Amino acid sequence: MHERSSAGHPVEIRLAAGADADALAALYRQLTGDARTRVLPERLDALAGGERAQVLVCECGGELAGTAWLGFCDDIMYGEQPFAVLENLVVDARWRGRGLGAMPLREAERRSLARDCSKIMLLSSLGREDAHRFFLRAGFRGDAKRGFVKHRGQMAG
Repeated sequence: MHERSSAGHPVEIRLAAGADADALAALYRQLTGDARTRVLPERLDALAGGERAQVLVCECGGELAGTAWLGFCDDIMYGEQPFAVLENLVVDARWRGRGLGAMPLREAERRSLARDCSKIMLLSSLGREDAHRFFLRAGFRGDAKRGFVKHRGQMAG
């Protein structure tokens, strides 16, 4: 999918490939602040088919400027209709404020509709007020459900 940023740069939204691993790891480190973040090229290549999960990337001016992870979950509540989960939506700090976050979000919605998903769910860290406002402007409801997280280190072994 091709669009233009608010600054007029050509933008391409596409599925990630192994060659994007280092740039994606840098984006995820901006999101989490976790220096241990690493993205494996072979994992990206394995996901490139996109049957269960897709890693979308937003290329702007020849740079990887943003990304989003989109997962498709089988459900039983509405026959065979799945639902989608959106995670790790991040735009490089140098590219923020140019409309680039909305592009992978629209593409995730387009892909979810194409799969007949009943909904898209996402979580956002509590302190990310700018992101929360962005999601609300994009039509997500912050009052519909409450998210809970238990990280690996907190699970019973």
